[in-house]
This record gives sequence, structure tokens and C-alpha cells, in this order.
Amino acid sequence: MLQKPLHHECLWAEHPQTSGQYLWVPASGLPARPGSAAAQGRPALPAQTVAAQSLPGVPVPSFPLALRAQPGGVASPSAEPAHLAMACVAHYFLSTYSPCVSLWGNSFVAAVPRNSQLQEDQDLPELLKRVEKFPCACPHWLWGSKVLFTVYDPDYMKVILGRSDPKPLGTYRFLAPWIGYGLLLLNGQTWFQHRRMLTPAFHYDILKPYVGLMADSVRVMLDKWEKLISQDSHLEIFGHVSLMTLDTIMKCAFSHQGSVQTDRNIFYHNDTIYRLTSDGRWNHRASQLAHQHTERVINLRKAHLQKEGELEKVRKKRHLDFLDILLFSKMENGSSLSDEDLRAEVDTFMFEGHDTTASGISWILYALAMHPEHQQRCREEIQGLLGDGASISWDHLDQMPYTTMCIKEALRLYPPVPGVGRELTKPITFPDGRSLPKGIMIALSFYALHHNPEVWPNPEVFDPSRFAPGSTQHSHAFLPFSGGSRNCIGKQFAMKELKVAVALTLLRFELSPDPSRVPVPIPRIVLMSKSGIHLHLRKLL
Repeated sequence: MLQKPLHHECLWAEHPQTSGQYLWVPASGLPARPGSAAAQGRPALPAQTVAAQSLPGVPVPSFPLALRAQPGGVASPSAEPAHLAMACVAHYFLSTYSPCVSLWGNSFVAAVPRNSQLQEDQDLPELLKRVEKFPCACPHWLWGSKVLFTVYDPDYMKVILGRSDPKPLGTYRFLAPWIGYGLLLLNGQTWFQHRRMLTPAFHYDILKPYVGLMADSVRVMLDKWEKLISQDSHLEIFGHVSLMTLDTIMKCAFSHQGSVQTDRNIFYHNDTIYRLTSDGRWNHRASQLAHQHTERVINLRKAHLQKEGELEKVRKKRHLDFLDILLFSKMENGSSLSDEDLRAEVDTFMFEGHDTTASGISWILYALAMHPEHQQRCREEIQGLLGDGASISWDHLDQMPYTTMCIKEALRLYPPVPGVGRELTKPITFPDGRSLPKGIMIALSFYALHHNPEVWPNPEVFDPSRFAPGSTQHSHAFLPFSGGSRNCIGKQFAMKELKVAVALTLLRFELSPDPSRVPVPIPRIVLMSKSGIHLHLRKLL
């Protein structure tokens, strides 16, 4: 029996004889072969039958696919999913209608016109259109029988994040030369061991002293802004915030002295260290530079720790940071992390504690600039708590409820990490009875989840009351730090840094948007803007 569509390009169907589940794929303006299962609206053909009708030498898909035509045997023309007429076309269509060349396994290039829609389909506006029509999930065909299944329903999210499926190697492996195999890229038992070793680094006692360091870095940035707006009140903030969060992570995690916001060091000014580029050679150079810096930091700390002695002796002298705990940590068998593992965890922490928080802070400030009434209410709350902001402590950060509500609402609209991936190691069944087979790649879209009108009414409206004390949401409706066992290990650190940055900025400046430069969110590793994030700043103090 057919179930309701997850997406206009796909229907789930159960074969009445085999009880197997198949994917239906519409032709999108291309004719179905007369008399075929697609033309008659029957379930997809078994793989053996598809193979028999395929072109010689064309591989068989890992699960059956078929075209589904409109009544009458001919699909109605449509300009919507043009990527189905490209290399993303289902195997059955390729092997029946279109000349194609097998490149690798089930990967094909089809001799059909390309269309700019393929790129547009990857943009957030197109994704949100699909979310409005199909509130659970939608497939995106990659090549041959490979499909990326994008999920944005909280019940689906809960089931997937409650499992231990690995991140897809093909999607994440390009990060490895840059940050190595730390917590972000590891899977299985090795990930579990590293996670358990690193968890103590984010204990309350470790994080508490960081608030002063965070505040110092924010004040350096705000001082720079004061000088810059004396010439022009307009400012692109993302680059400045990114340097500030790098400064913070260097101080908090590695006890770095000085400020990377003012130091003239090529490492700190080479942006490619913190963002991927299409130029492989440049990326390699940047990665090498990052690794050299990381190794230098680790070696210097090892030398200091040899002089300072055991962990408890060090603890009595000063507060421990992330690198201290990393170097003192032991595996279950008593061994320490290898030099390669140490470097990978340090590089991972620098990335996850830098780019993600930079994205979060920048978009939060933009959201507040767009909503001056909420900005002012936050400012009044902070002024009542901090006065002129000369001193800010850990305890203060739990006493700004309205500011916290606004921060969370901004994170809902602009999640710093727009999505993560999983590859199913075994079949999965969702609460509504739908299933997916082993081997399917899943994209968990937090951006689409946070903009899903079935989850968040009027999702494009900035409404901090959604997070008012006593309000209730689905446990997996709001996931700015992911969820399940692989949630962000540094989420408490990040939230504290967001609050410090927002509080001190609102005490110093009034923010307003630049109508001539409206930011356009784009999903990269973190949520960025095609045009930067430009604001007008007016000094208050």
C-alpha cells in the first residue's frame, strides 16, 4: 500500500508480495516507457528485472528504483526537480532511456542537459519550500542508486540521534587533512574513548574561570570597533567576531598570552586555516601551517608540564585548561593519546570552538539589530545586572533570562551548524512506520528543523517568547548543538561565550541593520552569509 508522500519526488511503497519497501521516483517531465511499471503506477521492479533491462555493463543499484509517471503513462512537464535529469537521475531511468557512462560503481554521467536548478536546490530558500510542503523529510539523488535523505522532523531526529550510526566517510573525509581525526570525525569505540577522556575538560570547575578571559577578548574587539566607527558607523562584523572567538579559544583552551586580534602573525591572519577552499594546494599549505602551530603549542605545554609536575600540583598552581587535561588523560589501558591524536583533538577544538561560536555571535547580533525593541529590553536587563559591564562573572550569566531567550531564538533562526550527516549501519524504522534500509546517507538539517512550520508556528518570525520559562517544545525541536550522545561537547562553553559577547556588546553599542547589505545565509560547515554581516553601530558609553 502507498503511504503519504515524504516529498514530491518520492513515495514509499510496500510490495504486496515481498513486503519489501521501495522508492518511487517521478519522471519530472520525461516520458515513462509504455507498459512499464512506472506508467502503470505499480511498485518498483525487482533489482534482477532492472538489471535485465539495463544497458550492458551498467551496475545494478543497491536497492530498486523506478519512475512514477502521471496517469495516462506520460509524466506532466515540470521545471521543479531538474536534477533528476542529470547525474542524479535514478538508475532505472538511466538504464532505460538515457545514454550514460559508468564512472565508478553506481556513479554516472548522463548525456542530458544541465540546469542551474541543481545548484539552486542546495540553497536554503529551496530547502524551506520543500519543508513547507513536506514536513518530515525529502530525498536528494546523488548518483546511480545513491540517495541523500534530508530529515527535519523532530521525531525522526530523535530516532536517528539516539543511535550510534557513523558520520559518512565520503562527506567528512575532506576535513581530515585539516583537523585530523578528533571528536568531530571519529566514530565507534575510538570516538567513545576520546569523548570520555575529554569530558572532564568541560566541567563547571574548569569553565568557570574562562568568563574573565572571554570578557577580555570581547573588550579588545569592542575597542577596535570604537576606533573603526569613528570613521564610518558601518561595519562588517563576521571577520572581527571570528578573530575574537579565536582569541578566546586560544586563551581558554591553551592559556595563550597576548591577543590574536592585535598580534601581527601570519598564522593568525591566514583565514584559509579556518575555512575550506576549492584550491587544494592553498588548502594544503594552510593545513600544514595549522599543524605546525598546533605541534608548537603542544610541545611547549609538554615542556612546561614536565617542570610543573603531577596533575594535582599543577591544579594548585593555576586553573587547568583543555590542553592540560588532554595531556594528563589516559585511555582505559593506561596509555596516553598519541601525538597524532593530540594534534587532531587540538585542531578540532580550535575549529569547533572558533568558527561555530563566531557564526552564532554574528547572527545573534544581526537578529537583535533587526529587532530593536528586543535589543533594548536585553540591554536594560544587562544594565540592571552589570551596570557599566566593568565586571562580569559566571553567576551573572544565569541571571539574564530575557537575553537568553533572545539568544536561543536567534540560534533557532540561524543555527551555527546547519546540519550533520549519518550513514545508516542497519535499517531504521521511524515512529510513523516508515523505514530506510542499511547504507542510506542521512542529512540531519537543523536549519530546516528550526524553520519547519509543523514544529515552529510562524517560523520566520523572531519571537523570544518561544523560549520563555515554562514553555515546552519537543525534546528534539531545538538542536543548535545537535543531540544524542554526539551532541556538542562544548555547548556549555559556547553558551557562556555567546552571553558574554552579547552582554558586553549591547552595553557599548546600539546595533541597527544596513539595509543596503542584507545578509544571505548560506550553509557551509558553519552558517555564513554570502555578503557578510553588515551593521551600523552607535556608541553608547
